[in-house]
Amino acid sequence: MASSTDSTDPIRIAFMCVQNAGRSQMSAAFAERERRRRGLTDRVDVLTGGTRPAERVHDEVVDVMREAGIDVADRTPREITPAELRSCDFVATMGCSTLDVAEVGDDTDVRDWALDDPDGRDLDRVREIRDEIERRVVALFDELDATA
Repeated sequence: MASSTDSTDPIRIAFMCVQNAGRSQMSAAFAERERRRRGLTDRVDVLTGGTRPAERVHDEVVDVMREAGIDVADRTPREITPAELRSCDFVATMGCSTLDVAEVGDDTDVRDWALDDPDGRDLDRVREIRDEIERRVVALFDELDATA
C-alpha cells in the first residue's frame, strides 16, 4: 500500500471495471460499510468508476446487495478519470482489463481481483461473487489497519 507523504491525507481507494454497474459498485459499497464500521470515515476515501459506464447498476447486483443489507439501487455508474486514478493509493480492478498502468501514480498499489462479471448471471452465482468481494474488501481494510 502506498503511503501518503502527509499522514493527515486520507488513503484513497478506487474500485473500477468497465461498466461500473456490478463488481466495482459492490466493492465500493462494502468498502463504505467497512470504513464506517472501523471508524475510518475521515481517513479513507472510496471511489468507484468505469471506463464505459452503463446506464444503471445491474438488477441482479441490486437484488443480492439488498440481501446483504446494502441498497445500491440509487447509484449511478460513472466514468473514473485518469486524475482520480493518479490520486489513489490503491486501485482494484475487477478482472476486465480496464487499467492502463500508466494512468496511475508511481506509488499506487494496483491489484486485479479477477472476478467474474455478475451481469446476466443467476442469483446464486452473483451471491458468490458478492461474498468474494466482501471478503477481499474486509482483507484490504485488515491490511490497512495492520499498516496504520
